[in-house]
Amino acid sequence: MGQDAPPDGIDTSVPSPARMYDYFLGGKDNYAADREAAERIIAVEPTAQLVARENRDFLGRAVRHLSGLGVRQFLDIGSGLPTQRNVHQVAPGARVVYVDNDPTVLTHARALLATNADTSVVDGDLRDPAAILAAAPLDLDAPVGLLLVAVLHFIRDSDDPVALVAALASALPAGSHLVLSHATSKDMGSRAARGGRDVYDKATAPFVPRTLAEIRDLFGDADLLDPGIVPVAWWPDVSAPSATAESGVHIVGGVGRLRG
Repeated sequence: MGQDAPPDGIDTSVPSPARMYDYFLGGKDNYAADREAAERIIAVEPTAQLVARENRDFLGRAVRHLSGLGVRQFLDIGSGLPTQRNVHQVAPGARVVYVDNDPTVLTHARALLATNADTSVVDGDLRDPAAILAAAPLDLDAPVGLLLVAVLHFIRDSDDPVALVAALASALPAGSHLVLSHATSKDMGSRAARGGRDVYDKATAPFVPRTLAEIRDLFGDADLLDPGIVPVAWWPDVSAPSATAESGVHIVGGVGRLRG
């Protein structure tokens, strides 16, 4: 992408969390401002790229697990660029709806997935659950995997993330599941947490790491599957090694069965 003219409406001078994440994953769909911002994150949190990879691996394991339970449609909100081991690749044949409001994501996702009849790309904002649900071509009489993977830490407390998740979850039928991962910090005042906030404050979204208790609240009354909320490299096997277990900021995740 670095050598191509950007699509209309995309300001490449402002870092985008989606394109920064693509850079962390080793992708090429990013611009100089994204790479510079990502490198500033790496400077204060050297494990940032490993964190991103562990998070993407968690997404894949969770989707495969739900597929094994018979879930055949997924709503991925804040999906990012669908180029690095994404849902439609992990669950071929499943109905996948990608939702994002980043114009780069929308442009590239629609181009990449134009010939994939099982996927849809929706322009939507997590802060407007009703609009997402109205636009997403899903069968709400069948179980849905609601994927909120590394997106809620870009939502401010003032936007009431607990209520946003509840609004989405309450619209889904019995047998649906919530897959959620979120940045947390052992010390919310740590250099890594402060550095992350400083970088993302200059990007298109803030960075809001939360405590484990706050992340548990995001699941609402969903019944957490074992082993609960753990570092993403440990789900579902708590004996799995984690390259980021001792990092200043890391990602935890879990899967909850919605009560419907």
